[in-house]
Amino acid sequence: MQSYGMLIDGRMLNTADQDPVINPAFGEPFATCARGSKEHVNQAVDAAANAYKTWRKDEAFRRQKLNECAAALQAKVNDIAPVLSQEQGKPVNQAMMEIFGASMWFSYFASLEIQPEILQDDGAKRIQVVRKPLGVVAAITPWNFPVILLSWKLAPAFLAGNTVVAKPSPYTPLSTLMVADALREVLPAGVLNVLSGGNDLGAELTRHPEIRKISFTGSVATGKKVMLAAADDLKRVTLELGGNDAAIVLDDVNPDEVAEGLFWGAFQNSGQVCAAIKRLYVPEQLHDSIVAKLVDRAKRTKVGNGMEPDVELGPINNDMQFQKVLGLVEDAKKSGGKIEVGGERMGSKGYFLPPTIVTGLGAGAKLVDEEQFGTALPIIKYKHLSDALEQANRTHFGLGGSVWSSNVDRAEEVAREFESGTVWVNQHIDLSPLQPFGGHKWSGVGVENGKWGYNEFTQVQVVDVKR
Repeated sequence: MQSYGMLIDGRMLNTADQDPVINPAFGEPFATCARGSKEHVNQAVDAAANAYKTWRKDEAFRRQKLNECAAALQAKVNDIAPVLSQEQGKPVNQAMMEIFGASMWFSYFASLEIQPEILQDDGAKRIQVVRKPLGVVAAITPWNFPVILLSWKLAPAFLAGNTVVAKPSPYTPLSTLMVADALREVLPAGVLNVLSGGNDLGAELTRHPEIRKISFTGSVATGKKVMLAAADDLKRVTLELGGNDAAIVLDDVNPDEVAEGLFWGAFQNSGQVCAAIKRLYVPEQLHDSIVAKLVDRAKRTKVGNGMEPDVELGPINNDMQFQKVLGLVEDAKKSGGKIEVGGERMGSKGYFLPPTIVTGLGAGAKLVDEEQFGTALPIIKYKHLSDALEQANRTHFGLGGSVWSSNVDRAEEVAREFESGTVWVNQHIDLSPLQPFGGHKWSGVGVENGKWGYNEFTQVQVVDVKR
């Protein structure tokens, strides 16, 4: 069984203590990785602090290195993708797309224009606002998209002049460690350090006094703990947390035209997307037609081991999440929900739940009120659009949402009523490096991507020169 080491100060280091990594298609270990300790945290932060002294000084050099990072990832895609597929569960072609996506994020930030803001420039004074790096940044990433979400943090942090200590989820550490191995060939030692281990290691990292910012993607519960840990030292935080995204179908749609988009908006990556459709509101007169279309698409979807050809959806990533989704489906049955398709574990090995569509539920059912983060979708019938909007916004979450209509202007007007960080029209989960992404309410603090994401890794300095 292959073992994977950590990156500290430009060197890949392994440990005697190893953590198993489970392949969710079988529910069994297929590799191991180093188990980091508090001492490894100290070593990594020290290396990052030392590298920061010179890394922060040359923006042109940093841009060059970002382009080299993009090329390094593309060169290793065929090596990293199968490991990502095995540890996360997603089909290997989707794993390849994730790695290419990460490469695109590095390329985008390599060419992002950053200009000082001139407030006054006359015979008396020149006053400008510049953005300075923060120092050593902690990047803590989740298990659903471990590679591309790492790039969301690394690329802007590096452009701004920060150095990084990264910590992947213990469920999916291997692809991140392979990314680290690829990037160490182009980055100066200490600029990037990657530690693997349990949640206790993340806690050690967030408490470290030399960490000046924590960029975290994960659950609301853990995000609150990160914010508490940061408060004692007044560390900056960016928190991209959970979502319970609502999609509202308007009464003028053609079900044939929206069914495919709705299906993949909900079930992409086996529903393990923070901004996936988690609740679907449809008007009474279109309810049965849209349900029938989505049930048909679910029945035609190939679910299985992501390493097998033509698989469209893999397993739920880990047993804890799998049991949670199964529990929500069982609760839906007890609450009067009707299972239109799916609803039962598939096979005896691994964590497979085929696309499950549930009708007959409303507010108060756990599958509607909570974030399922898996292959189960409640479809909720509404009579009045105002009621659907009220239900969509009646939640602690506010990450994303979408409106579906044949009238784009009408849909955009409805979309502006959403209390969420992003609202899509006639699409869902369409993201790019140039647009900010973040949540309202419990779904997050701060944003990632674009110039706004870059700003999150900087602090403002005013340079006021008297002439």
